[in-house]
Amino acid sequence: MISKRIIPCLDVKDGRVVKGVNFKALGDVASPVELARYYSAVGADELVFYDITASAEGRALFTDILAETAKQVFIPLTVGGGINSTADFERVLSNGADKVSVNSGAIRNPSLVSEAARLYGNQCVVISADVKRVGGVFKVFAKGGREETELEAVSWIRRCVDDGAGEVVLNSIDTDGIKRGFDLEMLDAVCSAVNVPVIASGGAGSIADFITLFKTLPKVDAGLAASVFHFGEVSIPELKRAMADNGIPARTI
Repeated sequence: MISKRIIPCLDVKDGRVVKGVNFKALGDVASPVELARYYSAVGADELVFYDITASAEGRALFTDILAETAKQVFIPLTVGGGINSTADFERVLSNGADKVSVNSGAIRNPSLVSEAARLYGNQCVVISADVKRVGGVFKVFAKGGREETELEAVSWIRRCVDDGAGEVVLNSIDTDGIKRGFDLEMLDAVCSAVNVPVIASGGAGSIADFITLFKTLPKVDAGLAASVFHFGEVSIPELKRAMADNGIPARTI
């Protein structure tokens, strides 16, 4: 079995890492440069960097702080926020990103996924979907979870994968920051619909939540979290030891 990945997420606003609950009430955490250096040293498998207000503010991602952050890591770095064109892909890749995460830009221009996959390869294109239940339906939200769309999430994600996205990050708005476990129902629906790696995001509160995730849904390739790592509630080395104890393959440092 392929090793399951543990991925800290840096939600960056005005050059600082922030974290909230249900995508709201954002509070300051730390410098992304300092956190990136720390996570690279303690055994994170990858790192995600989101400029979380770029789309809502209608601007390009800040590449200066991205470039400084990228210098600190020697693990794959996925970058998203304000990605609206292949030129944006080129810009963040040239500033240290290994993969590019697109959400609102693909909603506005669905051909962006196929264009980017053709230029940079499927492995470079990550579809990130912010999803919330609305009337019992999994609906896609844009602009950092601020704007509801008409898109049903599972069919939208399947379309993006068919167009060339090589990886999916599923962000459950319903469980974001709640720390009561990942959204297993939502993840199961997506894993059953696509055949590319799926990263679970939203809801981690303890080591047990990661164990439950990987035991319950073996198709999930990675667990992504923010505050539990940022505030020391979950130690990545301890998490990986617990995974090994539970028969879940993990890369060790």
